[in-house]
Amino acid sequence: MAEPDEQVRDMRSDVHSWPTGRLLSVAARMLEGRFDTVLAGLDLTHAGMIILHHVVEAPLAQRELAVLCRVTDQTMSRTTERLERSGFIRRYSDERDRRRTLVAITPAGRRVLKAARREERESEVLLGAVDDYDRFREQLIALIAVVTDKSGSAG
Repeated sequence: MAEPDEQVRDMRSDVHSWPTGRLLSVAARMLEGRFDTVLAGLDLTHAGMIILHHVVEAPLAQRELAVLCRVTDQTMSRTTERLERSGFIRRYSDERDRRRTLVAITPAGRRVLKAARREERESEVLLGAVDDYDRFREQLIALIAVVTDKSGSAG
């Protein structure tokens, strides 16, 4: 049986033969797991970070956020409750329509979003290992746009 160091070398050389789809899938799963750990250290979830991203410029209605995030109203409610308990957002009734709940980011929410974005970009265990982060992002966006155009939706 091969020694552990040999097994790692064999795996690294084998990865070069993988189809691109497998590379994307494995990279996505590995990064998501690592990013979840980073976010947990910030008392944040991936879903929570997405909400903060959407409300960083201006408050949005909770229902609008659910549509933007592609989740149910119930899921959005649970996620915003958690963010509110952590002090990252505040929810309040819309003065023009009391049935609507608006979600606004707090100063603590801005700080945690900034920290999460910095970790994503600079951490060597996340995307900091990518040679050209901005170019990599643009390529991913282009790929998603093409796939979305071809299939009519994105997951």
